Amino acid sequence: MRAVYASAPDPEDPLSALVVGHRPDPETPPGWVRVRVRAASLNHKDLWTLRGVGINHDQYPRVLGCEAAGEGPDGGRVVLYPLRESPPGTSDETLVMPEAQLAGARPGTLAEYFVAPPASLLPVPEHLSWEEAACLVCTWLPAYRMLFTKAALSPGDTVLVQGAAGGLSTALISLAAAGGLRTWVTGRTADKRDLARGLGANATFEPGAALPEPVDAVIDSVGRETWTHSLRSVRHGGTVVVAGATTGDVPPARLHRIYFHQIKIVGSFSGTREEYGRMLTLMRTTGIKPLVDQVLPAAEARVAFKRLADGDVRGNLVLTWS
Repeated sequence: MRAVYASAPDPEDPLSALVVGHRPDPETPPGWVRVRVRAASLNHKDLWTLRGVGINHDQYPRVLGCEAAGEGPDGGRVVLYPLRESPPGTSDETLVMPEAQLAGARPGTLAEYFVAPPASLLPVPEHLSWEEAACLVCTWLPAYRMLFTKAALSPGDTVLVQGAAGGLSTALISLAAAGGLRTWVTGRTADKRDLARGLGANATFEPGAALPEPVDAVIDSVGRETWTHSLRSVRHGGTVVVAGATTGDVPPARLHRIYFHQIKIVGSFSGTREEYGRMLTLMRTTGIKPLVDQVLPAAEARVAFKRLADGDVRGNLVLTWS
């Protein structure tokens, strides 16, 4: 099958390890099914794979890709949910790690086919295109969980989203606005702040700017560069949801502020099947959709990955197979 894969880990020049070529068709274990990929969204985890972060070097060459939308064996439209079914008695499958992880243990989704157990295939709403559907699981589902489960926000609450333009940020803004939250966003450039307002943000600010008042929650996927601002912006007893660390994971702790203001620091990863269903209900009733920046054929994967590495993205980058 044709695939986009990492030939070997390269921490210094990750794009040099990117190959568009042929790989063996994935083996289908008993009880699993094969899905024909129609569209796959890029994710920063793919860049980490190219660099060799967290992966044994004997696991290369390695097909990239964390999420995809495609056709199941019955022709139905499905997306890959990255976790297996949770063991009996477990209410949150995202906490059963790494045993429950599916995507990291198998070849990725940036290929003509992937295989998965039927329980790891979730339905796609008919009103979404293939390209939009490819963005649901690794950006929109985690965003929904951060806002409404981890931060437990309700209509009328105020949330600050650190970052305005990437796939996760645009999902957070759209979902927060649709859920009745007062949504504030930081963005490095005027056009990124304009984009956030167009998606429903009530106000935008330059990074590090003082806010008019403290917020109920901050969603921070940036890490080192924004951490101090996040702690300074949240109200006493408020919540900072840690959703990543794209600028580094060793920020100043500022423990005195955390304990004195009783700030809750909450980590968030992925989302449950139940949250996926609730998210789809919100999307159907409000009409919101993932923002797709650019769709390219898989043969032009290098162009898309270069944009992702440079941070020059407004929403999601999607690759398709002819």
